[in-house]
Amino acid sequence: MTEPALHHLHAEAALFDLDGTLVATEHRSRAAWTRLFTSHGLPCDDVLLATFVGRRGQEALADHVHRFSGHTVDELFEEACGYLMGPDSPPPFAVPGAAELLADLHGRGVPLAVVTSGLRAHATELLDHVGGAELFQVIVTGEDVSAGKPDPQGYLAACRALGVHPADGLAFEDAPAGVGAARAAGLRCVALTTTHAAADLAGADLVLPDLTTLRWAQRTHDS
Repeated sequence: MTEPALHHLHAEAALFDLDGTLVATEHRSRAAWTRLFTSHGLPCDDVLLATFVGRRGQEALADHVHRFSGHTVDELFEEACGYLMGPDSPPPFAVPGAAELLADLHGRGVPLAVVTSGLRAHATELLDHVGGAELFQVIVTGEDVSAGKPDPQGYLAACRALGVHPADGLAFEDAPAGVGAARAAGLRCVALTTTHAAADLAGADLVLPDLTTLRWAQRTHDS
């Protein structure tokens, strides 16, 4: 059997989305959003669920709140979080290659950041699946920005905190909104097809199925 080709990349810093990029959670999120809609007697299909991927939950809900008579975005978001964190919620798991890549980057001293649309408590819990939050110098969550992805605010804040110019950084994403945010910030971007088809991620510089074939190059001219 032919071994898959390795992809050697280099940057001054690596900035990662979390859900779907480092930790597989889409199955859990889909279950929570589906339960929210169906509990209120509203239909929910794949087209609708796709509008939530990679975005802050409140902003995605704002597109649909008019359908939930008598409820606010904050109320609905709190309800959905309850489903997400509940004991019957499907467990998350590490995206293949994520823990190994992070361990390698951390060992090399590469500055690392997480830029997620989720909540900080959610992020801290999920990062335990790939080595722990302590691997990262910077964690930017949906609570830290006034506009979520595809707005570049989160990535720009992370670059400032790391002291890295966006042109020297590399982002990792899995959703069109995240790819758009990374590119708008001036970052190169690797996208994973863990939650979307490759055609939906065409704005990325490189599209991979997961992180298993990615290697960090020692020098820029090796990339």
